[in-house]
Amino acid sequence: MKTQDTEAVVAKLLDAFYVRRIAKLSGLKLRDALKRKNPYLFRAIGTHSATEIVEGLLKAYMSSSDEGIFGDAFFEPLAKAVSNGTVAPSEGVDIVIETKKTYKAVAVKSGPSVFNAQSRRRQNQDFLALRSRMAKLQKQFDPIVGYCYGNKRTKPSGSVSFRELAGQSFWEELTGDSEFYLKIIDAMRERPAKHRQEFIAEWNKAINRFTRDFIAEYCLKDGTIDWHKFTKMNCGKPD
Repeated sequence: MKTQDTEAVVAKLLDAFYVRRIAKLSGLKLRDALKRKNPYLFRAIGTHSATEIVEGLLKAYMSSSDEGIFGDAFFEPLAKAVSNGTVAPSEGVDIVIETKKTYKAVAVKSGPSVFNAQSRRRQNQDFLALRSRMAKLQKQFDPIVGYCYGNKRTKPSGSVSFRELAGQSFWEELTGDSEFYLKIIDAMRERPAKHRQEFIAEWNKAINRFTRDFIAEYCLKDGTIDWHKFTKMNCGKPD
C-alpha cells in the first residue's frame, strides 16, 4: 500500500476511534462507574477527595475500554483494508485471503494476552469448523490468529490448529512489508494531537459532572465522603 493510501486509511480510522472514545466517556453514568470500583480500596489508600475518586475511576474506566475500542475501530478494519482479503464466512474469523492453492483464515486480535484456556479452545473450534466447510475447495487451509501489537510467533502444535503471529510478523504476513508495523505509527502524523484536544475538553466536562454528582450523592454536608452510603450502593444487597 502506498504511503498516502496508508495515511488516508489511518486518518479515517483514527477519526472513528475518537468518535467512539468520546461517546463512551460522555455516555458514562457515575453510578455505573462506581459500581465497578472497590470502595474499600479507596478508603484503604486514604482517599478523602471526591475529585480524586472521580479521576481515578475515569482513568481506570477509559484505560480498560480504550483497548477494546481501538481494536474494533482501528486495528481490525486496518487489517482488513491492507490485506486485500474478504470478510470471513464464519464466526470467530475476520479475514479470508484466498489464492489458487491456499485458503488463509485470519482472526484479528489487539494484543497477545486475549486468550484463556476456554477462549483458546473456542478459537480452535471456529477454525476447525471453517476448515471442514472449505474442504471442498481442496486448498491448503492456513488458520492464523494475528495480534496487532506485541511479540509472539507460534506454529500449530498438539490440539491447537492455528499459527499465532504478533506485531511486525503479523503485519508483514498481511502486507508483505516487513516495515509496515512502523508505517502505521508514522501514518498517524499529527492527528492524535488534534483529536486529543477534543477528548480533553470532554474529559474535563466529565470530571466536573461526576465530581458534582458525587458530592451531591455521596458526601456529607461538611464535604467529607459518606463511606457508608458509597459502600451500601456498591456492596449492599440488591433490592
